[in-house]
Amino acid sequence: MLLEETKKIHIKDLKIRSLTTARKKLLYRLKLYTVFDVLTYFPIRYEDRTELKNFSDIMRDIYKSLNGKVNGTVIAEVIDYEYVKVSDRKILKIIVTDGEIKAELVCYNREFLANVLKVGVRYIITGIWEYKYNRLQSATFDYAELGNQGYKKDEFGVVLPIYSSTEGVRQRTVRKTIHIIVDEFADKIDDELPEYVMEGRNLMSLGKVIKILHKPQKMEHISIARRNFVYYEFMKMNLVIEYSRVEEKKVDKGSRYRSTKLADEFVSSLPFELTSAQIRVIEEIKRDMLSNKVMHRLIQGDVGSGKTIVGLYAMLVAVDNGYQSALMVPTEVLAVQHYINISNLLSKFAKYHNINVRILKGGLSSQTRRLLNFEMEYGRSHIVIGTHALFQDDVVFKNLGLVVIDEQHRFGVEQRAKLVNKGFHPDVLVMTATPIPRTLTMTLYGNLDLSVIDEMPYGRKKIITNWYKDIDTRLVYEKVREELKKGFKAYFIYPIIEDSEDLTDLKSLVEAYEHLSNDVFPEYKVGMLHGKMTPEEKYEVMDKFKKGEINILASTTVIEVGIDVPDATVIVIEGAERFGLSQLHQLRGRVGRSSFQSYCYLITSDRISQEAVERMKAMVKCEDGFAISEIDLRLRGPGELLGYQQSGIPEFILADLIKDEDILKLTKEDARKILSKDPDLSDPKNQKIKSLVQKEKQRIFVVKSG
Repeated sequence: MLLEETKKIHIKDLKIRSLTTARKKLLYRLKLYTVFDVLTYFPIRYEDRTELKNFSDIMRDIYKSLNGKVNGTVIAEVIDYEYVKVSDRKILKIIVTDGEIKAELVCYNREFLANVLKVGVRYIITGIWEYKYNRLQSATFDYAELGNQGYKKDEFGVVLPIYSSTEGVRQRTVRKTIHIIVDEFADKIDDELPEYVMEGRNLMSLGKVIKILHKPQKMEHISIARRNFVYYEFMKMNLVIEYSRVEEKKVDKGSRYRSTKLADEFVSSLPFELTSAQIRVIEEIKRDMLSNKVMHRLIQGDVGSGKTIVGLYAMLVAVDNGYQSALMVPTEVLAVQHYINISNLLSKFAKYHNINVRILKGGLSSQTRRLLNFEMEYGRSHIVIGTHALFQDDVVFKNLGLVVIDEQHRFGVEQRAKLVNKGFHPDVLVMTATPIPRTLTMTLYGNLDLSVIDEMPYGRKKIITNWYKDIDTRLVYEKVREELKKGFKAYFIYPIIEDSEDLTDLKSLVEAYEHLSNDVFPEYKVGMLHGKMTPEEKYEVMDKFKKGEINILASTTVIEVGIDVPDATVIVIEGAERFGLSQLHQLRGRVGRSSFQSYCYLITSDRISQEAVERMKAMVKCEDGFAISEIDLRLRGPGELLGYQQSGIPEFILADLIKDEDILKLTKEDARKILSKDPDLSDPKNQKIKSLVQKEKQRIFVVKSG
């Protein structure tokens, strides 16, 4: 059977003699309900109890170790015990010797061992040893008596797997129960990859890999088995991605686009020059759109790098050739911002060429909505910008030729597919200002061609970023006042809206708004923006801020994406330790959007975690979004960085996108090689792969093309 099929075998239905009702209940306590759950419930660590040492060996190992602690198994005799007073309690210490050196077993909350470990008796002892207070000692140890009956053979002289457990459940019981299932099923697991792939990469059978990870005979076997399992996980994902990529490339959209004249005229009409990076990406898009293959391209660009212009170029190519474009964004705030920006960019140009730009969002009157639907259905709206409203059933396009998706990972797979399916194999252009590390890009967007805008528009200055503690807040306020006196605007960002009992040390937005308005900047107009406001209220505040009717905007992270105010030159982020690194960088991108010098001030509590310190230092030192995302990925991991729910990141069992990047690359190469030789997977030797791909396809995030 396949490993995936063991998800259907429930523990409650198993009739294995040694798997008693009590053992089944134990598995339920560990939230293990199926055979798959148990087989993939791998140990969190292993103790090497295969090699017996003496205390001099352990002392030598401690000297060489980085943290002064080592694992070791010895045979030692109990020679004495004593109680040491610490504060108001007594701690039992059992003195043991291997015949040459004495050591101590420190028994925290294990005073009963004074009656168990007997003077004059020899024991085999495994523990974590350190040299402390001029004595070799262990406070974490296991033991067994050496006698005529021998010792527990399954726990000593072996590599012992240690499982994550719950309070009150003995490790030995957990281990024995899990191994009952492993012994019963591991050898029955079939391999999902063909023999030629396994032989080419010298892979062990999946069943053997699972067995080694649960019951290793040697420590060196564990890392080999783990790499094998990681290869399986990554290979399955990459086969699905590459197969989808090949399938998409087979679609012939015909000679849909013949002219780029309108788009080229638009670029020539702009009052500024495009960067060489923008020009390069436009050429890549042009090549895609003029071909007979459907475009699936990702544009990665830091905040303020000019992705909108590039996306608009593609939309105008579609318009010029009689097709409609849809731009889908995650929030109404961003939809309004894009609508304003695109309308302003086109302005007289759109009117001269009769280009209709429309916005579709919630809250429109039924009459306006009916009119918009009519325009879309009969092709009178050329560029439609919208949120989730775009993929509703009543939205019909006459000839949707291009779908542009902004911040794609904020949408679910079905939502993206619904919009794409409103056209006949439309070209797909994905834009993201969230800097995503290359490792994640390979996973999230493996079926997209990648374009990177790695230059900022001419004349932009580096944003000066400084980190302050709460005690220096007044100094920051004075720096902000200096900018306000010059006629510039300022943002103040806070993590929460109202006072919270759980975050009493954190200023709420409401409290901060009143403080800024009444105590700090009474001579300036302060506005407030947060996610609980209606889209109309948000837009009104943003509009006033942009026009200068508001000088200071106190906001939550709702401004993270979508607000473009060129004369806002300073952003203050209070409680900065509460934000992730990539989010801090996104927030910083709200300033520095013109030739004016801009500033970002991070304010944290006086005492923050070491990881938060690393984030602040990275922000001060680094302005490159992609470099920052690599640091953030290392600090927080992919799930925290983007959020698993909408991100499309598969939840791996053992594979780690950071730690196992070499295997990720290897499997990508292997998958591409297989699909380049056999794109239809019609070769009999690839039948296993074809079956695997069909089963896995729905589980992995893939942009669908129609």
